[in-house]
Amino acid sequence: MASAVIKCKAAVAWEAGKPLSIEEVEVAPPKAHEVRIKVVATAVCHTDAYTLSGADPEGCFPVILGHEGAGIVESVGEGVTKLKPGDTVIPLYVPQCGECKFCLNPKTNLCQKIRVTQGKGLMPDGTSRFTCKGKQIYHFMGTSTFSEYTVVADISVAKIDAAAPLDKVCLLGCGISTGYGAVLNTAQVEPGSTCAVFGLGGVGLAVIMGCKVAGASRIIGIDLNKDKFAKAKEFGATECINPQDFKKPIQEALVELTDGGVDYSFECIGNVGVMRAALESCHKGWGVSVIVGVAASGQEISTRPFQLVTGRTWKGTAFGGWKSVESVPKLVAEYMSKKIKVDEFVTHTLPFDKINEAFELLHAGKSIRCVLKL
Repeated sequence: MASAVIKCKAAVAWEAGKPLSIEEVEVAPPKAHEVRIKVVATAVCHTDAYTLSGADPEGCFPVILGHEGAGIVESVGEGVTKLKPGDTVIPLYVPQCGECKFCLNPKTNLCQKIRVTQGKGLMPDGTSRFTCKGKQIYHFMGTSTFSEYTVVADISVAKIDAAAPLDKVCLLGCGISTGYGAVLNTAQVEPGSTCAVFGLGGVGLAVIMGCKVAGASRIIGIDLNKDKFAKAKEFGATECINPQDFKKPIQEALVELTDGGVDYSFECIGNVGVMRAALESCHKGWGVSVIVGVAASGQEISTRPFQLVTGRTWKGTAFGGWKSVESVPKLVAEYMSKKIKVDEFVTHTLPFDKINEAFELLHAGKSIRCVLKL
């Protein structure tokens, strides 16, 4: 199966805070237990923007970002048994080796097999498969989908239905799966529940969709941007509120609106102040708040212990609790059978070389998801 170096286009982040640069890169063949993928579509997520901003302490430069993608296996390295050239796949930033103590524990999806090297922007053997202008380029989140070809560990790949439209299902590589799973796996919302969703971006909309699938009777969307309310209602929000319309803290307003608080709340922003508000808007005795948004490094959450002593629960979720390799193909199947929405999250589609425009749309709050076709 040994294959040659491939020269192709990729969007390289040479340094923090600068726009991405479309360059010709060399992508080395996959080594043992690695897979080289032709990326067909990729989307831009806030996590890419966060690392590009320079605020991410794990951010290494120069790097090829991108972690919401889909494509076709081009070649496989030695020892790869579950994948072959031509397979339709979604690269995964949370792998599933099936062997580590995390994979063997049904309570978590946080496989740790390649965590250390992935965090350093390298493949499991401690090296990179990307070079550009004679320089080594780092990998990102074990996926690096902002390239026409990428190399990933074989445990970081979900093989999906070949009939799935890749310019849509690429979104199941991060945001939609995260929000949907936060409801179904982490919170385990029951029918008839009252839910509050803080932040109505892509992840927040996926949470609303999950609450609706779970049978919640009241789904309250919360955002400072009222332009997001119509879309939230389309996804299943029963009402939407803007914290700026209240004279009191939003948690007090919610407690009043819901006769004592919500059964479940979800923070989909990554703001520690909102995380506190989300917890404190939960009902005494049984309310559960799930942190879905990723706060900036070094930030801390606070509340009074009495909030927990009186029966509220504070939880967090990563990739929606889905054990990735086994779950993503099922999520694709749910989309294909119209149980979950994906198309409705795509607000913009651009050619790959307009990638910086996609970041601008994200920062301006004008897009839910912008998909780039390679």
